[in-house]
Amino acid sequence: MCYVSRVDHSLSLPFKVLNPKVLGVKTTMSDQRRELLKHLPKVDDVLAQPVLKQWVGSPIVLKAVRDEIQAAREALLAGGKKAPTSSAVARAARKQIESSLAPRLTRVINGTGVIIHTNLGRSPLGKKVLDAVVEAASGYSTLEYDLGRGERGSRHELVTHLLTALTGAEDALVVNNNAAAVLLALASLAGRKEVVVSRGQLVEIGGSFRIPDICKASGVKMVEVGTTNRTRISDYENAIGPRTGLLLRVHPSNFRVEGFTEEVKLADLVALGEKHGVPVVDDLGSGALMDPASRTTLPHEPLSSASIKAGAHIVTFSGDKLLGGPQAGIIVGRREQVARMRKHPLMRAVRPDKITFAALDATLRSYFSTRTVGDEVPIWKMLEVKVSELEKWGRPIESALKSVAKSSGFVVNIERSMATPGGGCLPQAELPSAALQISGPGGMLTILQSTLRQANPPVIGYLRDGVFRLDLRTMYLEDRQTVIDAVRWALERMNS
Repeated sequence: MCYVSRVDHSLSLPFKVLNPKVLGVKTTMSDQRRELLKHLPKVDDVLAQPVLKQWVGSPIVLKAVRDEIQAAREALLAGGKKAPTSSAVARAARKQIESSLAPRLTRVINGTGVIIHTNLGRSPLGKKVLDAVVEAASGYSTLEYDLGRGERGSRHELVTHLLTALTGAEDALVVNNNAAAVLLALASLAGRKEVVVSRGQLVEIGGSFRIPDICKASGVKMVEVGTTNRTRISDYENAIGPRTGLLLRVHPSNFRVEGFTEEVKLADLVALGEKHGVPVVDDLGSGALMDPASRTTLPHEPLSSASIKAGAHIVTFSGDKLLGGPQAGIIVGRREQVARMRKHPLMRAVRPDKITFAALDATLRSYFSTRTVGDEVPIWKMLEVKVSELEKWGRPIESALKSVAKSSGFVVNIERSMATPGGGCLPQAELPSAALQISGPGGMLTILQSTLRQANPPVIGYLRDGVFRLDLRTMYLEDRQTVIDAVRWALERMNS
């Protein structure tokens, strides 16, 4: 039996070697290096250190310790002069553990000027909504319990009365997002049949989720009609046949086609569907309960109530866009079609939990008073606030930061800017706004932007035209001192 102390896998030797020196091969590790490796702390010795006491017995501490010992070994092999002590490895492991256990989902201050910012969580929730969430989540609730009858109830009835009152629909249903709403509508109303949709409406919702993909996943066959820019009622009629399950209209909420265009009015599409006994599903995407054009300088956005009035059998839209509530897919429409969707097996897979229902319930109640909705739904407050108020709000920030910015080679000013609704709604629309603008050397502005992301809480801004901006329209009044402290901290850190 011949034992191998070292095998060089880059060589194809027909025999095994007991000692490399037999072949005159020089060893790559010196005696001194071997001696240093012997001084690496043992795993048990590191685990016994007081700084790791609270995690003893957890898999995460063992992995962290092994990782740090391996890193120390590699450092010695690369030329390091001294092996770390057990306490030093323990401190490094503790830092790794604390980083691993730190929350990944944290609050940030949005200075981007994008009100419904998908990457930053879309619509923020107001105080009344948060109170309702805490109330529902901190104990037991009536999620599926009927207090009147003293027996099992249905979560699907929790907000139905609010949605039908606000939209004029006969019935309503809530799922976990609008993509799920469309998927459920297709699967339950047209499963394994054909769905007719205009080529100009084959949108990508976001994150590479596309209408053709959703059609495929639901089991229906998509039939495209018309062209990218022009679709007529005759295109739909010519496509209807014995296997047609429904007609789908998709609102292009995240892009705009202009110029030589033509599209079919919803009422005409519904009339065609009624003629052939085919239901019409109207996917609004954002789906506002109030028209932004009536309260701001923004353009018109289709209302869910208008789609119901036009006769759509089913209307779907999001809860966390212009509605300003939690992530949810909202379905309103005729009683027969909603009932079919409610009974479909897919419904259980896409139903929301108690937290979503609590937040949605509180948000919807705010809409029964259009006078106060701007105070209770944060995105509407952000949409409606005047530029003069933003400038007044931002002056104290400007004053507090001028001296520290100047000493760091920067200039701070409150200047006019442009904000946007975001969230895949009202494409290309902008709102006049005001921003804290910081100008200075370009490279230093990039460092400032990066440093502010490390603040507590992180402050997210943007660089444009050689200026770093924190738009005030997407910030809260109560965060003013937090912004001042964060920018001052970032500037001072850059100087140190």
